[in-house]
Amino acid sequence: MSEQQHPASERPLLIYLHGFLSSPQSYKCQLLKEWLQQSRPEIVFYAPLISPYPSEAAMALGQMLKDFRNNHRGPIGLVGSSMGGFWCTWLAEQHELPAVVINPAIKPSRFMPGYVDQDLKPYSGEMQTYRLSLLDVDNMRRLEASIPSALQGRYWLLAQRGDETLDCRDAEQFYAGQQQTIEDGGDHSFQGFARYTEALVDFLFPNN
Repeated sequence: MSEQQHPASERPLLIYLHGFLSSPQSYKCQLLKEWLQQSRPEIVFYAPLISPYPSEAAMALGQMLKDFRNNHRGPIGLVGSSMGGFWCTWLAEQHELPAVVINPAIKPSRFMPGYVDQDLKPYSGEMQTYRLSLLDVDNMRRLEASIPSALQGRYWLLAQRGDETLDCRDAEQFYAGQQQTIEDGGDHSFQGFARYTEALVDFLFPNN
């Protein structure tokens, strides 16, 4: 039986977590999905829509991983960009999973106050708007505090110093001791992401 013929529950599972007010329709998510379909069809790809409300997102993502761990026998790897990088780390530490984080948010609570009490519209084109409160900021701080300072997961940090939204030096320090690729220039979207798709998958699933 070839790897492609194995049941989905036994095949490698790659979970992609998008950024704040983004969606599974984001460029990096779709690029990775299409590359896997063409080059590594044996890998199952899953990209949930993540709530901008920290408590809702944590509950949904936590339940998602529990369900996968209970029903999926194959290896699981995480990829996340910006806020998705934070969620990757939060999940990876709980479940001891490998993760690739791309220009990740280290302390999202730092920038969240700037969005409080404003009508927020996702970039995905959804009609629904969101309004964050100070309670959401407090909830995010509690989630941040739950991540240990000594990381237990296996991480690869991809960051660009030209990131106009987040200071990559925070990520370099936070993921010290983990594999890192830090590039000059670029921006928050991480220019040239397609260069790393194959290496990213090999990092997450070295035995597949």
